[in-house]
Amino acid sequence: MSELTLQPQSKQQRQARVLRGLIVFTFIALLLIFILGAPGFATLSNIRSVMLNNVAPLAIVALAMTLVTRIGAIDLSVGTAIDVACLVFVTLILHQYSLPLALMLALLAALLVGVFNAILVTQLGVEPFLATLGTLFIGQSVQQLSSNGGQPIYLLSQTLPDGFSAIGHGALLGIPLPLWMLLLVALALYQLLHRSATGRALSVMGEQYSVALHSGIAVKRLTAWAFVLSALIAGVVGLILAANVKAWVPLSGNAYLLNAIGASFIGAAFAPSRRPNVIGTLLGVVFLSFIANGLLLIGWNFYWQQVATGVFIFIVLAVGALRNRRHA
Repeated sequence: MSELTLQPQSKQQRQARVLRGLIVFTFIALLLIFILGAPGFATLSNIRSVMLNNVAPLAIVALAMTLVTRIGAIDLSVGTAIDVACLVFVTLILHQYSLPLALMLALLAALLVGVFNAILVTQLGVEPFLATLGTLFIGQSVQQLSSNGGQPIYLLSQTLPDGFSAIGHGALLGIPLPLWMLLLVALALYQLLHRSATGRALSVMGEQYSVALHSGIAVKRLTAWAFVLSALIAGVVGLILAANVKAWVPLSGNAYLLNAIGASFIGAAFAPSRRPNVIGTLLGVVFLSFIANGLLLIGWNFYWQQVATGVFIFIVLAVGALRNRRHA
């Protein structure tokens, strides 16, 4: 009997490895096409630029999204948390507040976005999709109203405090600080989701909510913390954006939303557990970032890049869905 029960599981694992291998093979094939057809794609300067300017911020946002999708929800307001953190940070620096205080208050502002979502979902019973969609719309309106219809706020280089630019361009041991931030977030979330009792509880909530509800798991509390931490993590990207462009540009955080969702679900589609996970999300971000960069370098129009990215996400999710249906 034990052999009969173990055999289907090993077969599923083999098929999952084959599917992951096909995706990796496709990605490598695309890389070869870009290396041969896109001048400068394989240079160290381009790889460093993609890792610093694309992978690092997108991965942080995607990891924030992964935390929420782990419980079977979604957070459409991560872009709002980014923009709010960036707005508060730039405004405080403009008025010559100290850098540590500006950093702390900017992250607090992002955290409050998560608190608002948590109240809507856990206290008022609003579905996460609708709650975070509402927060997204409110955030957009607030940004427009507070900036005379969407006027950016620029900072003068000569008025910036020491250490401001280092947030986006500094390095430690030769590694840019945004990559260190990504590493810290990834390690912390990996420990939380994959190595703790809390992570196991979050997984149960995402897979069998009714079971979690009746098994003593503090569902409301964990849901609230998931949204709060998601917004706080996304707020880190707002600080990076502010330091990179020395400005706040309204609604710029929303540019990360769809790719963050895509990366999270790509990681889930090919994980053996079929759950959102840290490693899978990071791989999804790398896939999407380098594909977009390669298409840019070979001269594809930005809108066609979006089409290609969407098709890639669709194929990955479709194959994952077929695998799940086969074993349902």
